Amino acid sequence: MKKPRFFRFAVFAFLAGLVIAFAAGAAYGQSTSGTVTGSVFDPSGAGLAGATVTLTNPVSGYSRTAVTDGTGTYRFYNLPFDQYSVTATSSNFVASTRQAQVYSPVPLALVFHLQVSSVTSTVEVQGAPGLVEQDPNFHTDVDRSVINRLPIESPSSELSSIVTLASPGVAADSNGLMHGLGDHAENSFNVDGEPITDQQSKVFSNQVPAAAVQSLEVIDGAPPAEYGDKTSLIVKITTRSGQGVTTPTGTVRLSYSTFGTSNLGFDTSYGGTNWGNFIAVDGLQSGRFLDGPEFAVLHDKGNEENFFDRFDYNFTPRDSIHFNAQYTRSWFQTPNDFENIGVVDPNGNVIGNTDQRSKIGTINFSPTFTHVISDDSVANIGVYVRRDAYNYYPSNNPFADYALDQQQETISQYRTLTNMGVHADISYVHGINNAKLGGVYEQTLLRENDSVGVVDPTLTPSCLDTNGNPTGCTSPGATPNPNVIPVLVPYDLTQAGSLYAWKGRTDVKQLALYGEDQITAGNWLLNFGIRGDFYNGMTIQRQAEPRVGISYNVKPTNTVLRVSYARTQETPFNENLVLSSTGCSDPVLFAVFSTLSAGSCATQAITPFNPGFRNEFHAGFGQSVGRHFVFNGEYIWKYTHNAYDFSVLGTTPITFPIEWASSKIPGYALSATLTDLKGLSVRFNASSVAARFFNPQLGGVGATPGIVGSTLPFRIDHDEHFNETTHLEYAMPFHKSMYVGFNWRYDTGLVAGASPCYNTTDPNSVCNPLNGGPSITINGQPGIDLSYLSPDQQFQAGLVCNGVKATPTSGLTQCLASQLTSNLIVIPAPGTEDDDKNPQRIQPRTVFDLALGDDNIMHFGENDRYKFSGRITAINLADKYALYNFLSTFSGTHYLTPRTVTGEVAFHF
Repeated sequence: MKKPRFFRFAVFAFLAGLVIAFAAGAAYGQSTSGTVTGSVFDPSGAGLAGATVTLTNPVSGYSRTAVTDGTGTYRFYNLPFDQYSVTATSSNFVASTRQAQVYSPVPLALVFHLQVSSVTSTVEVQGAPGLVEQDPNFHTDVDRSVINRLPIESPSSELSSIVTLASPGVAADSNGLMHGLGDHAENSFNVDGEPITDQQSKVFSNQVPAAAVQSLEVIDGAPPAEYGDKTSLIVKITTRSGQGVTTPTGTVRLSYSTFGTSNLGFDTSYGGTNWGNFIAVDGLQSGRFLDGPEFAVLHDKGNEENFFDRFDYNFTPRDSIHFNAQYTRSWFQTPNDFENIGVVDPNGNVIGNTDQRSKIGTINFSPTFTHVISDDSVANIGVYVRRDAYNYYPSNNPFADYALDQQQETISQYRTLTNMGVHADISYVHGINNAKLGGVYEQTLLRENDSVGVVDPTLTPSCLDTNGNPTGCTSPGATPNPNVIPVLVPYDLTQAGSLYAWKGRTDVKQLALYGEDQITAGNWLLNFGIRGDFYNGMTIQRQAEPRVGISYNVKPTNTVLRVSYARTQETPFNENLVLSSTGCSDPVLFAVFSTLSAGSCATQAITPFNPGFRNEFHAGFGQSVGRHFVFNGEYIWKYTHNAYDFSVLGTTPITFPIEWASSKIPGYALSATLTDLKGLSVRFNASSVAARFFNPQLGGVGATPGIVGSTLPFRIDHDEHFNETTHLEYAMPFHKSMYVGFNWRYDTGLVAGASPCYNTTDPNSVCNPLNGGPSITINGQPGIDLSYLSPDQQFQAGLVCNGVKATPTSGLTQCLASQLTSNLIVIPAPGTEDDDKNPQRIQPRTVFDLALGDDNIMHFGENDRYKFSGRITAINLADKYALYNFLSTFSGTHYLTPRTVTGEVAFHF
């Protein structure tokens, strides 16, 4: 595609700006963390050596301690942006506390002048400490101290689990997927300034290991101008650093749990005043790597190996470098269901079980350089390369991939997604202004290779016997099949065909320029920003995006009121983007989609994706009570033109993006924190977010909308009425290193649109026979035809008809609507199902997790230099039998993780 002249000019202007910005000297470091430095003096003005300086944020749990050197100087490096209390103490002197607002990479200097203590001396506090942040953009801060004690599942996608459990607005899905604020995976991860907007889950890409994370900031509010692309939920990550760690410090840990899951990990930090290195290495193997379509574990082994390294070095007091490197490899089986066991070939021979597998390799390099221009300005420039190589392997015998009423094709895939980019910014803090000017240029190289073949003998046979069954054309009595699809016959393996090879590629180019300023004026805090996004992929679009946020601090009541607005560009998902954009122009893929009952290429005018745009509005408040409790609430309205979701290639496990006309997403998010109160701390997060999408489909190959040709709204399968997580932690008063961590998670359940129901009158009901629904009449009474579900699918849905349960081998043909029930799915009452107002849903579920640990079981060495810790974690403590989803268009059927007990021991040095 020829680049428009404006795009070429914008790229040139951006690169030229980088040269000018850094002409005075190469800029080194990172732009997502801050530095607090300063000195501690005695009353005579002499530097106070050996004084202890402590920096804390009780809400996030962050705490660091430094000791002043011979000149009384202290330094705190790599601080996540937040507000902190900094306290200086020394023997025979009055302790002094000051407040530090760290929201810029510009170093912050805090000087302490300690007074000689007396019997009546008290702590001197300069600036009132507060628990409520005045930031107009609602967000949640989570530090490593919380992560270390949080009972979490999914060792191969711990980052997603942490975000889901520790921040509001996230609907939990299977296999490490998380749906932020009503969108399917419209999430972005910003790791030390590097934007990662591709999907992060077990089945798409390998995440940054949780062992490498120091702190998370999860932004639910309107995104600041520096963030773009995928902005429904922004997870800003500050990784761990070794700078200032003058004695090698680290952990070796070993764990073993249910399903034969074992994990061995190691991390270490070491450095000095001018340098530091942090390394995290771990390996995992499991007998239940993915969430399966059956509660029982069938063909679900997997393993993962992680390596992460961060290196920091200060060339001069003004110039420094920060470098991240990651390599992760995961290999895992696609879980089977009962219909994948003992598969037979077209001749009736048993050929074994389905054996589909995947492998994902992730490589990431991201050096960042920082130059301190002056006392109030800092410049950063960074480059990054991230490559995901994804392999999907079919069964060795392609006919083993066939499952009745499920998979009709065998498929293999090798695709790569390579992000190469450069980002730069200049931060300026002076007086009432905290400004940033920057830009990002990125190219995403997509390479997609698929091989597909038909393995269902009934899909498109060339000839039929006298009973209408598939047969060889040379068989006696064989007649030509009038419904044969000629283009598929050469690739029908049941008719001695061969695999069809399809290849696609494109380069997506994106440029973003932004400017923003945070202005403090008395009790007011004003955020103003503008962002310009230039997208050049399968289509071209430019978007100007104003951002604004206003907050007001009612200091007498410790209340913060806030409102914000953002205009954003919503870009298509990159995974299988070429396939989805051009697949229907390929005659073979066109034919594959034409075999589906709805949403085929033949019934839709499919065009390449055009990036969407969104207007979102936020209003909320924060309230602190005393020194230990803080509450935050936010109401959200999001209106998107050109909204994205996912569909599947034929009946294979290969997924790709699709685009709908629009979406409306209203909802709210809540968080409350009780900071450490005599050993007890509590974090509560809750949300309710609708996900209303509107027909028609605008982009992508065939999908499966509930009502073909409708313009009526429907709820997407990641819509959830309500969810909440309450995390309690208690440190034992008789042994402070011993603790209990407890999670209570409640979900009302995602939409399950493919489950059965009865409605013959509502045009917006998937149950309506006019829309292909299963509503029928049985002896003059409302009934439901269940023949479209296989026996195992009925069993997975927990269907019961008048007391008779479906089993994996014995299903139900039909049932009176009044007699059909399920313990796993909410089936609307007859005549009430509506795809928008009252869709079918997964049953509500309550899940409890528990962690019992001791951070210091055994210690030895000077000042507890070496110690052992232990921990026992139980996920789904009550062994809740529940679903994540059922026949989801995107992810199929998956059960909640059964009870999993893990024992861990660790050595700390």
